[in-house]
Amino acid sequence: MFENPDARARCALLKRVKNIAVVGLSPNPARPSHGVARAMQGFGFNVIPVHPAVKEVLGQKAYPRLADVPIPIDLVNVFRRSEFIDAVVDECLALGLKALWIQEGIVNEPAARRAREAGMTVVMDRCIYRDFEVYCA
Repeated sequence: MFENPDARARCALLKRVKNIAVVGLSPNPARPSHGVARAMQGFGFNVIPVHPAVKEVLGQKAYPRLADVPIPIDLVNVFRRSEFIDAVVDECLALGLKALWIQEGIVNEPAARRAREAGMTVVMDRCIYRDFEVYCA
């Protein structure tokens, strides 16, 4: 069974992160991805939207894929349904990315285990905003 890093380790991860690529970041302010990403911007993180159907979200240029992001990605935060997590993990591994945060309510244990076994730090089924606010801010 998949287990997340403990609160101290999750906070340590977030403290060393600057650039967060948010896969599935919606331009719709009513969507959870939008509110969470806006809050993370408020904490000082550089949020990079990754969404093939939009040009910009939260004042930031959006990119169709992780591979299109022109700056180093410290953490990938995913707001996609569980059946899409395998493809996100594949792209992360191909790019040599080191950290993956699968948002609260999204569970794909085989993909999370595969990412972890390949050396990635993986958090799954937790809200990045809530964890940062409670454990790190």
